[in-house]
Amino acid sequence: MINLELPKKLRAQANQAHQVAAEIFRPISRKYDLAEHEYPVELDTMASMVEGMSDAGGEIGGAKGGREKDSESAAKPSKTANANGGNMSALVNVIETCWGDVGLTLSIPYQGLGNSAIAAVSTDEQLERFGKVWASMAITEPSFGSDSAAVTTTAVLDGDEWVLNGEKIYVTAGERSTHIVVWATVDKSLGRAAIKSFVVPRDAPGLSVARLEHKLGIKASDTAALLLEDCRIPKDNLLGTAEVNVEKGFAGVMQTFDNTRPLVAGMAIGVARAALEELRSILVDAGVEISYETPAYNQHAAAAEFLRLEADWEAAHLLTLRAAWMADNKEPNSLQASMSKAKAGRSAVDITLKAVELAGTYGYSERPLLEKWSRDSKILDIFEGTQQIQQLIVARRVLGKTSAELK
Repeated sequence: MINLELPKKLRAQANQAHQVAAEIFRPISRKYDLAEHEYPVELDTMASMVEGMSDAGGEIGGAKGGREKDSESAAKPSKTANANGGNMSALVNVIETCWGDVGLTLSIPYQGLGNSAIAAVSTDEQLERFGKVWASMAITEPSFGSDSAAVTTTAVLDGDEWVLNGEKIYVTAGERSTHIVVWATVDKSLGRAAIKSFVVPRDAPGLSVARLEHKLGIKASDTAALLLEDCRIPKDNLLGTAEVNVEKGFAGVMQTFDNTRPLVAGMAIGVARAALEELRSILVDAGVEISYETPAYNQHAAAAEFLRLEADWEAAHLLTLRAAWMADNKEPNSLQASMSKAKAGRSAVDITLKAVELAGTYGYSERPLLEKWSRDSKILDIFEGTQQIQQLIVARRVLGKTSAELK
């Protein structure tokens, strides 16, 4: 029998994350939406809490899922085993914190998306060194967006140091994080196989913040453009191995997305659930009855639409749980990660916008947070691979096509 109940340990972690969302995030959500680029000082009090949860194997924001430290837990479970590890823990926590506020979740100290890259492809020694840093992730450049293989930032080995040159844009937590995971090529002539991930400390010589972006949503989170001008980092700050395997391509660095895409899907699920709960309250207060026993076509039009949105949310939720569960159970989840990201991102945009519409002028005002959630949700359908890219990846996997065969 399939059991979709979360285990007791994860329920306790989710409850703690929900308390953070309700008691810390929600009360200051509008404040930092209106004060873009102002650092949320209230999050400083969470730093020690985050570190304590990390030591205990959990995260509040949920950006470190991907790998267990000990070899026993990292081994592939038996066919009868059912592991719920770092990925599932991170997912249930990020759903709760994004129920509170997406931008503030992305601003939690030491919970950057770059931490998932470190967890996914680092060596054991690197995981020990970088396991507790606050790492953002720098992939996108002015010359490309979704095509990660088009990286032009270069990394040249000079003695015991790598020298990086290039420009990265739309780096989440790019100004506040202590480290940046930078994608760069070690040999342009070898194509995508030569793209590697490098951990660049904030104080590395040659690294600078060019500007901070003004955005539609997630304004509490800083989004930066970074310049790397003869930026020098230690040789062993290259994540994984420096070997270029042309046959394997850049599957190593792309493995990062198998961990981060379900997390972004979880963010979408969290904010969409917030909108559904608020919308239900508004409809009930307006005298609209929502029934699960009466056919939708026999109910108020707003109630029927609510049921459609709720069903769509449930589908996205289950797809995302599946992708995280597969990662924890060491099953290849690239297809499922993209499916969850595509479904949840699109659903969150639809749900939050429809909630604004059904709530009328009240939903369009700044009295509730509905209009803010609709703005915040859009980025979740864009970053970590756009909706269109996710559909392309899913099509390739289902049809058995390569990236060269299906573009």
